[in-house]
Amino acid sequence: MDHKPASTFIKRQHSAAQGSLPFDDTRDFDAAERGLIAPLVPNVIHNAAGEVVWDNDSYGFLDGEAPDTVHPSLWRQSILVAKQGLFEVTDGIYQLRGIDLSNMTIIEGDSGIIVIDPLISTETAAAAIALYREHRGDRKVVAVIHTHSHVDHFGGVFGVTSQADVDAGAVQIIAPSGFVEHAVSENVYAGTAMSRRAAYMYGAALERGPQGQVGAGLGQTTSTGEVGLIVPTLTIETTGETHTIDGVEIEFQMAPGTEAPSEMHFYFPKHRALCMAENATHTLHNLLTLRGAVVRDPHAWSQYLTEAIARYGDRTDVVFASHHWPMWGQDDIREFLSVQRDLYAYLHDQTLRLVNRGYTGAEAAEMFELPPALERAWHTHGYYGSVSHNVKAIAQRYLGWFDGNPARLWPHPPAAIAARYVEVIGGIDKVVEAAQAANDAGDFRWAATLLDHAMFVDENHAAARALYADTLEQLAYGSENGTWRNFFLSGATELRGSNFGTPTQTNAPSVMAQLSPEELLDAIAIQINGPKAWDLDLRFAIEFTDLDRRFRVTVRNGALIYLEDGAGDVDLTLRLSKPRTLALLGGDADSPGIESEGDWSIMQRLFGVIEPGDDAFAIVTP
Repeated sequence: MDHKPASTFIKRQHSAAQGSLPFDDTRDFDAAERGLIAPLVPNVIHNAAGEVVWDNDSYGFLDGEAPDTVHPSLWRQSILVAKQGLFEVTDGIYQLRGIDLSNMTIIEGDSGIIVIDPLISTETAAAAIALYREHRGDRKVVAVIHTHSHVDHFGGVFGVTSQADVDAGAVQIIAPSGFVEHAVSENVYAGTAMSRRAAYMYGAALERGPQGQVGAGLGQTTSTGEVGLIVPTLTIETTGETHTIDGVEIEFQMAPGTEAPSEMHFYFPKHRALCMAENATHTLHNLLTLRGAVVRDPHAWSQYLTEAIARYGDRTDVVFASHHWPMWGQDDIREFLSVQRDLYAYLHDQTLRLVNRGYTGAEAAEMFELPPALERAWHTHGYYGSVSHNVKAIAQRYLGWFDGNPARLWPHPPAAIAARYVEVIGGIDKVVEAAQAANDAGDFRWAATLLDHAMFVDENHAAARALYADTLEQLAYGSENGTWRNFFLSGATELRGSNFGTPTQTNAPSVMAQLSPEELLDAIAIQINGPKAWDLDLRFAIEFTDLDRRFRVTVRNGALIYLEDGAGDVDLTLRLSKPRTLALLGGDADSPGIESEGDWSIMQRLFGVIEPGDDAFAIVTP
C-alpha cells in the first residue's frame, strides 16, 4: 500500500492534543493490567481450514509514543485495548480479554462455570475457554449469559457449549427479553448492508500498523470465524428478578433500548460485583453505530445508569463490562458510572436544546462542547462513538432525516448532484485542482467533499482517485475515533486497490435457523425485486409441519403479504419443516421433505424475482 506521511496540519493537531490531555494519568494502565494470570501465546487463532480468524499479535507495534500517523489519544486507547489474556477480576470471577472484539467473563460456581458473552466466533470462544481451563482447571459450563443481542456477545456460543448439552438440560442459556427477535432481525433484515458497512467500521480487512488499522476503540477488531446462536432457556423479564445458578445468586436489571434493544445488567451479591453489559465502558459509545442500526435512546441510557447506581452503588466493590477493563473501589465506581450517566444525559438534553433553537443536527454537532469535567475523563472520549455523529443521531431520532429546509427536501442523489457540481466548477480536472488546494491548506473535509463528487462522475479518473485516497488517509491520521479512522482507511484502501467485501458474516446458518416463520417470510419479502414482480399475482400457502402453523401468502403489486390461517383460495400448498424451508430458499428444490399440492410454477415465478443482497456493494464509488 502506498501510504503517505502525516501532513504538517495533522502533526500540529497531534502536538496540541499531546499537550492538552492528561497523559500522566496512568490509572487505566494499572487497571487494564491488574489480575493478569497469563496471556494467550500465540494470540493467533485459526479455523478448521487453517485460515486466521483472529490475530491480536498483529498489534505488537502498539508501544511507546504515538507516531505522527495516529491520534495520540487513540494510540493510548489501542495500547490499553490490545492487552490480552486471562485476568482475575475478583475471587471467583475471571475475564478473557483481547481474544476478540468483546470480553468473555467466567463466574465460578459450586460445580462448574457460568460464561458471560462468548465472543463473536466459535474459534475465539474455544481458545478463550481453553486458556481459562489451562490455569483454573477443566470445569464444565453450566450456563451461558448473553448480556444483549449483538453478535459479539452470542456468536461464539458453540465454542463453549453445544445444542445437545442445552437440549439435555446440562447448560442453561440466559438472555434478556426480546433477545432472539433482535439478534436475528438485526442480522437478517438489513444484515447485508450492516455487515458490509461493519467491514469499514472495524477494519478487519485492513493492514495493521501505524499507517493502517490500530483498533476500533471498543475492541481491536472483529474475529471472522463461525457464528452461532442457541435459543435461551431462561429469559429475564423484570428488574429485580433473581436466579441462583450453580450456587451463584444473580440479580438482574433490565436496560432495554440502550446500547442494544435487548440488554440487561446484573449483580452478584456474593462477589459484590456488578456487570454493566455494554452501557458503561471506557469510551463514549454509539447512539447510532456507523454500521447502521436503530437510533438508541440516550435518555433511557442515562436513566438506567442512574438506576444501577442507586440499586448497586453502595454494595459494589468491582464493576466490569463486556468490553475493556474493570474498575475497583466504591468511590471510583460511583464516579465512573456517574460521569458515564452524565455524558449521555448531557448529549441528549443539549442536542434537543439546540435543535429547539433552530439548529440542524449537523450544525449542533459542529458547535457542541462537553463540560470540562466530562472532557477531562478519558472514558468519555469518542474512541468508538463520537460527539459529532451522536448529536446528529439524537436529532435524527427525534426529527428524522429532513432538517426542515425545503431546499433539502428533494435533493438529487449522489451521482446526479455530483455531475451538476462538477459541471458548474468547470469539469473534473478543475474539481481535482480545487481539491488539491484544499488538501494543501489542510482542509481535508472540503477536499473529500469535492473528490466524492469527482468519483461519482468518473471513478476511473486517476488523479481524482489518488488524491481522494490521500485525503481520506489524512483524515484517518487525525481521527481520535477508531471507527472513523477505519472508515477513512477503508475508503482509501478500496480506492487504491480492490473491494475487500465483507470479512465477517453474521447471517450464519444457526442464526438463520432461529428465524420465526414471520421473520422468514419477511426475509423473502425484502429480497423481492419489486419492479420485476409488479405483474405477478401469486397465491399460495405454507404449512410448517414441525410447528403446526399455516400461512396464506400473496404476491401482488411487488409486495409479499402473509397472514396466519388466512382465508382465501390458493393455487399451491407447500407442506415442509422450517429447516427444509431454509434449504428451499437456499436453492434446494429437489431434496426430500417437501409436499406440494397445486401449481409448482408459482415457486419458480417467485424465485425468478428474488434478488439477494450484495455483500460487496460499492461505497466510495458509484
